[in-house]
Amino acid sequence: MKLVKNENEKKVDKVTDEEAREAFVKILRWIGEDPTREGLLETPKRVTKAFKEYFAGYQEDPKAILNKTFGDVEGYSDMVVQKNISVQSHCEHHMAPIIGIAHVAYIPNQRVVGLSKIARVVEVFSKRLQTQERLTVQIANTLMESLDAKGVAVTIDSTHQCMTMRGIKKEQATTVTNFYLGQFKDDLSYQNRYLRFIAK
Repeated sequence: MKLVKNENEKKVDKVTDEEAREAFVKILRWIGEDPTREGLLETPKRVTKAFKEYFAGYQEDPKAILNKTFGDVEGYSDMVVQKNISVQSHCEHHMAPIIGIAHVAYIPNQRVVGLSKIARVVEVFSKRLQTQERLTVQIANTLMESLDAKGVAVTIDSTHQCMTMRGIKKEQATTVTNFYLGQFKDDLSYQNRYLRFIAK
């Protein structure tokens, strides 16, 4: 194993694919399964591959996604709202899925960013172990700083499988988080307009 640094500059052990597969073999034994039976022979390999996809956000820099902006917008200065961005994440407490949607708005400061980039930022932060509250704040702060925006609003509405499949088992419960920066925080008229837009 070699040491690598994550975004918080803490040194963590880099685990190889083989070591990950061995760990999943142990987990299969731990739950009472036989990892040598036909149906499970390739499971550790498949799960390792799936986890790379689930947590790909650790390998990406969300700020780099927002590097390219466009100034040829004929002076457009009102909010840009992107609704219903799908969110698939995992909670950091039980590693259970978080499934929902995000709504994101920003008020440009002379320049705008490609629309797909907003959804990409949501995806990068979602593909990490998360709490919904932190995910909401991370998206908003990154957009605000990287775009030098006049304001940012982020809303996430999701279902947490750690609540629906285990523990309290409330299948219909959803969680909504909101975070506002700049004009969205300081001027309720912007906030109210945004909320009306995403409610449609």
